[in-house]
Amino acid sequence: MKRLTLISACLAAMVACGGPKDTITLEEPDSPFIAFNIWVKAGSQDDPAGKEGLAALTAALLSDGSTTHDSYEQILEKLYPMAAGYGYNVDKEMTVFRGRIHEDNLESYYELFRNALLSPAFKQEDFDRVKSQTMNYLERSRRFSRDEELSKELLFNVAYAATPYEHPEEGYVESVRSITLDDVREFYDTYYTANNVVAGVGGGIPAGFAQEVRADFDQLPIGDVTAPVAPNPSMPEGFKVLIVEKQTDASAISLGFPISLVRGDPDFFALMAANSWFGEHRNSFSHIYQVIREARGMNYGDYSYIEAYPRGYTTQVPPTNVARRHHLFEIWIRPISLTEPGNLHDRTLFATRAALRELKALVDNGMPADTVEATKQFLRNYTVNWGSTITRRLAYAMDDEFYGYPGAGYLNAMRPGIEALTAEDVNAAISRHLQYDNMYIVFVTADAEGMKQKLLSGVATPITYAGEKSAAHMAEDELIASFPIPVQEEDITIIGINEVFERR
Repeated sequence: MKRLTLISACLAAMVACGGPKDTITLEEPDSPFIAFNIWVKAGSQDDPAGKEGLAALTAALLSDGSTTHDSYEQILEKLYPMAAGYGYNVDKEMTVFRGRIHEDNLESYYELFRNALLSPAFKQEDFDRVKSQTMNYLERSRRFSRDEELSKELLFNVAYAATPYEHPEEGYVESVRSITLDDVREFYDTYYTANNVVAGVGGGIPAGFAQEVRADFDQLPIGDVTAPVAPNPSMPEGFKVLIVEKQTDASAISLGFPISLVRGDPDFFALMAANSWFGEHRNSFSHIYQVIREARGMNYGDYSYIEAYPRGYTTQVPPTNVARRHHLFEIWIRPISLTEPGNLHDRTLFATRAALRELKALVDNGMPADTVEATKQFLRNYTVNWGSTITRRLAYAMDDEFYGYPGAGYLNAMRPGIEALTAEDVNAAISRHLQYDNMYIVFVTADAEGMKQKLLSGVATPITYAGEKSAAHMAEDELIASFPIPVQEEDITIIGINEVFERR
């Protein structure tokens, strides 16, 4: 991959520029493609109380609605022969609109893309359609299609209680039901302002085109936007457990706790290496994958994270434009099949205990020097895939702007940052940021009361196998099955699946 040239005048000297830039340009002259990334500095944290989901519904209407120039049907008809489209993503602090087009269709495509953001029609019929789709997701898909994603969303909900990060980006059922077209217009007028939008353009950009894009977005009015204070979630005291009652044949598990670490922190690459060895996303070599999936065949996968990783089932590489001022250390245990009555939750608790036991070993013992070196070699080669397209490279540049990442940016800093690591660096970062005594745990499972009672009892939860296992394996199983999960009755909450994200 050729070295990128960052054209934006301030990128290499962020401090000297005296503030954030309003345009990010990634010029790759040999590319026939032009990518767009328009970042509106607002997200679900900016949703008004009682209107949670408004940022997401606003973006959906802009992306999937009519403009003052074309109906939604006409837009689709014009995009089809270009084999192109555009979309959006709303996270806690960022709303981004993305698109990519071949240079042959740049003028026609950009007209549609620009109009979607600058000239929305705000038609009632478009709003009704988009809101209906959202309600269908909230009442049905979110609750009943992917328990593993639901458990992850609920983990963030409990960990960030009473902060602007508490509610899911799509909102609550009752809050979205209350949103009107006037609410959307007001949110757009408040946050879609010239001084609250960063325009990103990358690829084979024609001369003067980036300036044209910026000039277009500068036609928006100037606004007065103040970002909410960064969340300051509380570390749980001991173990806090949420159990969601659902008729299911498999239990989804998410667990974690807040960490004070973001990109640019001196410990970031060190903890990134530790996390990669422990639970690299969708990689079978990772440690907890080997313990739970490979050695015991319990589920599809087991991973850990030091940054937000929404919709992990859709991607092998980290998501972009989900930059946040605060993150969790999170373990994602993909669904564990339930067994026959009498030991219904043994497999679920065994997998949870296995993950906690391995986390304790990592914190107590650290990583040996040879393991650190092997992980560094893997990451040196693996991370080059993270910027494999102009769309992703541009998105990373936007994230650099969010974090105020210095120099040539995060993608270019990764390999030298990883190369410089020592085992002492990694183990010091583990000691500073990871622990195992305080944890939020979320289960989505059948027979919630039975799960509660088994947790409180503290009894061992062994599992059985269809074939024989070695004596060493079975001896380790005994230790896992009895690994303590110290929890009190007042620390366990049970809710029904139809209560999930119904209202604040």
